[in-house]
Amino acid sequence: MDRSVNNRYGADMARPRQFDEETVLRAVCDQFWHAGYAATSLQDLMRVTGLGKGSLYAAFGDKHELFLRVLRRYAASLDRAVRGSIDSAPRAIDALRSFVMTPVGDPAGHAARRGCFLANSTTELASTDPAVAAEAQRAYEGITATLTEGVRRAQVEGDLSASADPAGVARALLAAQQGLTYMGRTGMDVEMLSATADSLAAQLLPTSAGP
Repeated sequence: MDRSVNNRYGADMARPRQFDEETVLRAVCDQFWHAGYAATSLQDLMRVTGLGKGSLYAAFGDKHELFLRVLRRYAASLDRAVRGSIDSAPRAIDALRSFVMTPVGDPAGHAARRGCFLANSTTELASTDPAVAAEAQRAYEGITATLTEGVRRAQVEGDLSASADPAGVARALLAAQQGLTYMGRTGMDVEMLSATADSLAAQLLPTSAGP
């Protein structure tokens, strides 16, 4: 390659980014969420971001690195949402119940059919991709810790039995929510899914701690 080409390439690399990173990452997340990792091509990523291959690679690395980047970003936003819901709720048990009901929060069923990006990614890749498995484990541990704090608060507020194991209840809540998410992805009727969610919430989070 001659010096003029090298100079032009170096000048291109030195230019400031002409795009909004958050907008790009949202577009990339939506693409992976819609199609999955394996079915998303570099051309798909270029199309949804409006960026060329060189710009994508220079800013975010290859497809796998970009996927991990948006997966971490999604997991962090999910944890913030759960924590924010618990912190802002007048009573913690109401936020915990809302967490279980998340997959059926959309009456039209769109959320149930789309699923959770973290859950979808874990199902597709965790068994064959150690990096994705590690990210999923870290994310679920973080959410469990947040839910555990919410369970402890509900116990202090008298809405859950003081004898219950907070971490055990938190894991059960996460397992119930993720199970509902999976069933929603299979096409279960939304009314049936909602009834199942109500049943799980009632069993795991009774309306009062009793006498």
